Amino acid sequence: MAVQQTQVIPAPFIEAAGKTYLDDLQKAVGQFKAADLSQVFGPQFVADQDIRQKQAEALALSGIGGYQRFLSGAEGAQQQAAGLTGPTAFRQFTSPYQQDVIDTTLAEFDRQTQAGIPSIAAQAINRGAFGGARQGVQEAEFLSNQARARAGLEAQLRQQGFNQAQQLAQQNLANQLQLGGAQQGFLGQDVGVLSTLGGLNQAQEQARLSADQQLAQQQLNQPLTAAQQYGSGVTSLIAGYPGQTRQTQMPTPGPLQTGLSAGSTLAGIYRLFKGPTGGLF
Repeated sequence: MAVQQTQVIPAPFIEAAGKTYLDDLQKAVGQFKAADLSQVFGPQFVADQDIRQKQAEALALSGIGGYQRFLSGAEGAQQQAAGLTGPTAFRQFTSPYQQDVIDTTLAEFDRQTQAGIPSIAAQAINRGAFGGARQGVQEAEFLSNQARARAGLEAQLRQQGFNQAQQLAQQNLANQLQLGGAQQGFLGQDVGVLSTLGGLNQAQEQARLSADQQLAQQQLNQPLTAAQQYGSGVTSLIAGYPGQTRQTQMPTPGPLQTGLSAGSTLAGIYRLFKGPTGGLF
């Protein structure tokens, strides 16, 4: 008696498409595994510093400590003598006419002192003590007082000159500090502008490199993506075209075939139990 066998097979063009899909997928996977990923994820896709950023960095480094030259006088051997700080900083701001002022003032003071001596003699004459001891004491006391006044006047003039020179030295130091701060401020503005422009250029370059990286990644994935899209199309075709049913008739085995099959089965069981040594188990 014949045995009926039923099979569901796809349409010939779908079967051919499926075989093509498997071949393409296997090839794409092999290419992806063998690809050099450093060509896609390497440092060549990271933008370097823009030239303006490098200029800003160099400018900032060159400006560090630039204020120091405003705190010193002449270079070399004159630096210590012309320093703007320290106990002798006032000397370079002392008026060159200070001694002339002192000399002229003291000379006038001396003239007035000499003019005061005759008045003492006149007083002594009026009192009838001209040339006496009292007149000598009065003149000595007058001259002593005038000498003290003269010394005080000179000290006052010198102190005024010192205070004025010291104020000028302090003002000059403040001016130098202000100039140094202004220079640092201008330098900072230049650094900021260069950094901003350089950052914009770097961002633009990074955008270009990122686009190149995306293109390289798409080129690397393109065979695999195409195979997957092709497979999706094949799947849609399978859903849209049901498989064909094919039935085949298998003849019923005869007594001889059945016996041979049974003999083969028994022989296999016998060999299993007999074992490789020829005995049971």
